Order: sequence, then C-alpha cells, then structure tokens
Amino acid sequence: MKEEQKKLIKALTLDIKKDGWEGKRGFVMRDVPMPVLDEKKYHSDATCVILKILYAGVCGSDRGLWYRNAFKDLIHSSLQKEKKSMRITGHEFVGEIVEAGSMVKSLYYDTDPHNKAKIEVGNLVSGDSHVTCGSCYQCRIGESHVCLNESILGISIDGVFAEYVKVPAKNLWAVDTTRLRPEIAAIYDPFGNAVHATTVTDFRGQRVAIFGCGPIGLFSILLARNFGAAKIIAVDVLPENLKMAKELGAHETILIKKTNKKESWEADAVVVEQIMKLTYGKGVDVSMEMAGAFSSVNNAIDSTRRGGHVIFFGIKDGDLTIPKFSRVIIRGLTIHNIIGREIFRTWQIAQRILNDKSNGIQDAIWNVVLKEGKDTILSFKDFTPESFEKAMDQNPKIIFKING
Repeated sequence: MKEEQKKLIKALTLDIKKDGWEGKRGFVMRDVPMPVLDEKKYHSDATCVILKILYAGVCGSDRGLWYRNAFKDLIHSSLQKEKKSMRITGHEFVGEIVEAGSMVKSLYYDTDPHNKAKIEVGNLVSGDSHVTCGSCYQCRIGESHVCLNESILGISIDGVFAEYVKVPAKNLWAVDTTRLRPEIAAIYDPFGNAVHATTVTDFRGQRVAIFGCGPIGLFSILLARNFGAAKIIAVDVLPENLKMAKELGAHETILIKKTNKKESWEADAVVVEQIMKLTYGKGVDVSMEMAGAFSSVNNAIDSTRRGGHVIFFGIKDGDLTIPKFSRVIIRGLTIHNIIGREIFRTWQIAQRILNDKSNGIQDAIWNVVLKEGKDTILSFKDFTPESFEKAMDQNPKIIFKING
C-alpha cells in the first residue's frame, strides 16, 4: 500500500489557482498520486475498482472546460467542498479492472454463464459518468439520471483523463471487445445521450430535423434511421459536419449562414422556411435541438408541426427568450428535456444496437465520425495543448489512447 501511494501517474488536469479561469484556457499534464483502495480509511472503497484506462473520449463538456465557458460554478464549488484546487478532467472511458474492492464481486458480478462480459479483475468496462447517490427520491423510483445528489466525473469529482482511476463499481458497464471496438466502447456515454434522446418518442415514419451535427447529433442521425424515420433533415453551421451527416443517412442538409440578426435568440427565418418546404408546409414531426444555441432552440420550435415533439439536449448558460410563447401551447407541442442516460436502460439499448453488425452503426461511427482513427485517436503521453486544440477544432470527436 505504501509503495502504491508513492507512485505517480500522468493525468490531464485543471487547477483553478495555478491555471486560472477568467480569460484562460487549456488543461495541464501533471503527475498525480496513483489511486488506491483503502477500505480501512474509506469504507466506500469496498464497492470501488481501480481502472487502467485504455481509451478516453473527449466530450463537448471537456471543450467547455478547456475554453472556460461552462461549468464554472460546479467546478469551483466542488473543489471548495473537497478543499483543493485541482480537478482531473474527462468522463468518457473504457478501461481494464486491475483491482476491486472486497464487496464488488458479491454486489455486481454477473453470474450468467452465457455472459462473457463481467465486472471482475482483468475485464474491460465502460461506465456512466454520472455518479448517483442511490438514496434520493429520484434514485429510489428508477429515475437516477436526474439524481438530486449526483456527481459528474471530470467536473464535480475527479475524472478519467489519467493512466489509472478509481470509480464506483456500480457505474460500470462490462464490455465484450469481440463484438465492440474498444475505441467505440470509450464513447458509450455520448452515444447513450443520443439513444436516450431518440427513444423518448416514436421515430417510425416520422420527419425529423436535427439542429446541430456535432457527435451526438451525428449519432442521432444514425439512430433515427435505424428506428425508421422517413425523412431526416440535418442543420448545422459547418459544411464539413453536414457532409458527415449526409454520409450517415441524412436525407437533406441545411447550412445555417451568418445573418445580421439583432438578438442571439431569434430564429433563422430562412432555415425554418426551407424546412417547411421540405415538409410540404407542415413542419417536422420531431425536432432535436442538439447544439444549445438560443437561436437553434427557436428554430426547433418554429420548425415543428402542430402536435409534434421537440427534444432539447444542447446546453448553454444564460437566459433564453422564446417569443410568442403561447404558440408553443396553442400548437400542442410536446417538449422533452434530455439529460444523461437512463441508467442502465439506455446502456442496454446502446449495447444491442452497437453489437448488431447488420445495422452498420458501429462501422459508420468508426469510418465516418472517427475517420478510422486518422487524427482522431490521440496519444495521451504525447499531449500538447496546441495539438489537442487543433484536433478538437478539426474533428467532431476525438479520443485519447492512454494505455495499451
């Protein structure tokens, strides 16, 4: 135990005192203590594991932390509570269990002899980034994705951009790499966001508009096609994102051009008009707002038919204006707000979809979104701020190769 505690590992960190916040950006590679299980000191370690991280996905949340335009209050308040100034970032992962607490096997081991993927030392796992309390009202009634007391890896507790991490075993999802590429297992978490968003209403035979074709928007295109959508309209500000959207199955694409709108929340009349033309004046059955821009929220509302569904996933801090709000009610719109994943219902659906080679979704993610790993799989040990920022700017999704 003492030798392990002295060992240092590499981790990508944000120190609010040393690195700053206002007007600053970036993460810093630092040596941090190797995580250990010490059940005498921390009783909760009995239900935790130590993971050797193989791959870790970079999320829009990480981008927000990098540029200091998201999660300021949560980062500062959680660090103050822990009486420290440094946070290990990152929350999407696949890793090998190298050590398990004394209660892990009795609580989380799958005894099904037909299931090769198990939570035990030596096996690979991914896992949910939201660490829930298990005791609040929401957790007790099966709504743990909106837990009152949740912590988030890499934001309100230390994350996975490190060679080794300690995580609760209850968050883990066993991975069978004979059926799923480990690089894609590392992004189970954001793929699960798209699964959650595309399973709140019926997509069969529906016309769907997806506003924002970042990674989760692109995953949603794949899923909407898989779930039987009749027409998918992809909307984005970047031509390269729309090119990928088309490759992944979008029937139509709309490029948002810069305008002289007075207010950031105003809908784009040109975009709404194009969607109306593509839907014969009716509007889409389902709008998915995946970007978070305030104007995009109003684009989604204005583009949806009477009685249609609007799915909000994108997040942006600040106050939003929805003009003529009464029309949202009068038109009978159903609004869904999506956060995280339903633990673990969403994971089970995601696993079945990704492991089914016949639907082509796993291959499409690898070939199109991840570009077969070209410039999207980054060496963790060779991290530099310049190369990382360049990769973020040039690709919708990037992944660190940390060990292995």
